[in-house]
Amino acid sequence: MHRFNMSHIKLAALALALSCSVAAPASAADPKVAGKASDAKVSMCIGCHGIPGYRASFPEVYSVPMIAGQNGEYIQAALRAYASGERTHPTMDAISKSLSDKDIADLAAYYSNLK
Repeated sequence: MHRFNMSHIKLAALALALSCSVAAPASAADPKVAGKASDAKVSMCIGCHGIPGYRASFPEVYSVPMIAGQNGEYIQAALRAYASGERTHPTMDAISKSLSDKDIADLAAYYSNLK
């Protein structure tokens, strides 16, 4: 089994955040919006938040909440809290800090409209 150290985790989170933040702006308010830009923007969340019962194991075992159908204002507040350091988790910290205000609003609108 391969062991990851903190540097590996930070680099992986940063790479994920950077790869998702370069997507062209797209209107994610409509969950039916298709295309590479909107797919890239929303795909950074679905890998953890789209798996029922998923548990992250770093830095501790953490139950990852589903965000489809979650209140949009709550999603925005959570992302801003991670970006400011008020809330903390290595992956969420890196991703949230890479998002613009528009990205946060788009993601919140997209996921709040999913069922």
